[in-house]
Amino acid sequence: MNQALKDLGDHIIAALPQEVLGIDAPRDELTVIARASAIVRVLTFLRDDASCQFKVLLDICGVDYPERDPRFDAVYHLLSLKHNQRIRVKVATDEATPVPSVVAVFSAAGWYERETWDLYGIFFADHPDLRRILTDYGFEGHPLRKDFPLTGYVEVRYDDEQKRVVYEPVRLTQDFRSFDFLSPWEGMTPELRARILPGDEKAAPPASPAAAAPPPAPKASQS
Repeated sequence: MNQALKDLGDHIIAALPQEVLGIDAPRDELTVIARASAIVRVLTFLRDDASCQFKVLLDICGVDYPERDPRFDAVYHLLSLKHNQRIRVKVATDEATPVPSVVAVFSAAGWYERETWDLYGIFFADHPDLRRILTDYGFEGHPLRKDFPLTGYVEVRYDDEQKRVVYEPVRLTQDFRSFDFLSPWEGMTPELRARILPGDEKAAPPASPAAAAPPPAPKASQS
């Protein structure tokens, strides 16, 4: 950790001893680990303190650690234009414990918190309009969780009879396909590649260059 980051980290810990759990600086990027219940106090300090001046909220995102308890991290990225510094703030939470909304501190947090709720299911208490922002209102689950199936739970199509979009359970028809392992597109192995595949016998072998070339002209005899 370079000296500037160390001094800033020490300053933050000294000012927020109850709210900050620790400081880290992987790859010279300062990370503040804070209590979830104190996130409003922490971000307000980082925004207003003369030594910090992190007045730009760049992003809020989620991280999922299914094997950990609590399972989620809510991660805040801030920028100080005055000091030309960046900082990351992390708080840990689970599905049942809400994180206080920071919309009152940074108005830009409104859409970021909606996105984190939509994709991870991290709930933000006192958010003025916490609803889905990237998926549809009828979407089931949170698609960036590690245990969310890649296929999802429902598929969408337009029904000509009902004249509207309908949701149906996902049907994986490829599970019931009859695979042709002699096809060049499925199940090819080196042994199969050495065999003649059905249809190959119709292809005429290419003519060799020697057979295609005309015979040399006879040399004229000298008398």
